Amino acid sequence: MPKSWSNKRERQYEHIKRSAKSRGRSAGTAKRIAAATVNKTRRKKGETKGSSRSRSRSARRSSRSTSQTRRGAARQGGRASRSR
Repeated sequence: MPKSWSNKRERQYEHIKRSAKSRGRSAGTAKRIAAATVNKTRRKKGETKGSSRSRSRSARRSSRSTSQTRRGAARQGGRASRSR
């Protein structure tokens, strides 16, 4: 458990570790799962040094291909494009 974790993250780590052990995981695997989960949460919440949530959001937006965008527009705009 790194020193950079807050008390809240320490509690989260212990809870996840106990939960994994109760589900039959070995002690080492439970520790690994708990640490990975806590670190993932810290990244998502912007608690890590140099993390950038906006970069990951924009990367997801730009990863859509043109065909996906057209397909979505065709589904949603089909009714709007009809003349009455």
